Amino acid sequence: MKPLIEITTVPIQIEMKTTNAKLEYARGTAEMEIHRDNGKLKIKSRPIKVNIDTFEARNSLSPTLARYLEQSAQKGKQAAYEATATYANQGQLLLNTQVGEELVTKFAEDIMMKDVKTNVGLDFLPKPGPEITWDPGEMSIRYEMDKLAIDWKMGEGSFEFTPGDIEFTVTQRPDIIIKYLGGPIYVPPSSDPNYVPVDVTV
Repeated sequence: MKPLIEITTVPIQIEMKTTNAKLEYARGTAEMEIHRDNGKLKIKSRPIKVNIDTFEARNSLSPTLARYLEQSAQKGKQAAYEATATYANQGQLLLNTQVGEELVTKFAEDIMMKDVKTNVGLDFLPKPGPEITWDPGEMSIRYEMDKLAIDWKMGEGSFEFTPGDIEFTVTQRPDIIIKYLGGPIYVPPSSDPNYVPVDVTV
């Protein structure tokens, strides 16, 4: 007699996908900046400077009003000193005069000698010469060399870690299949068209 029930089990199916861990290194970047400053050449030259002061020379030819008054006052003062000296000299002569000596002749001789000494009539113009001074020349040279500046910018490298991964996917769920292999069951059994009574006689 065959079994009436067939039981079939369907196992679970699991798909597993793994990803390995990764350690990645990113290289650092380097940047370089160059700055250049051009050199300079500066030359400064100042020629000699001659200063000629002709103020005193011009005043000796054509004096200003202030200088003219000063010179006139000086001459008057000098004349007063000379007159005082003359009168003192004449008084000295009078003191030393002897009886019978002619004083008029001595006074006349003194006056004539004075005029000869003072009124010669020769003079040099202009009396003072021009005052000449000078500032020495000057030359300066300044040179600056070119300047080159290099700036390095280094970027540090970095590590990036990617952890591993395990992925489970259930492609088929577990199941139990029960299949009935027999024919229909009639209740009562006598209603089965193929019913054969059971012989229970002994």
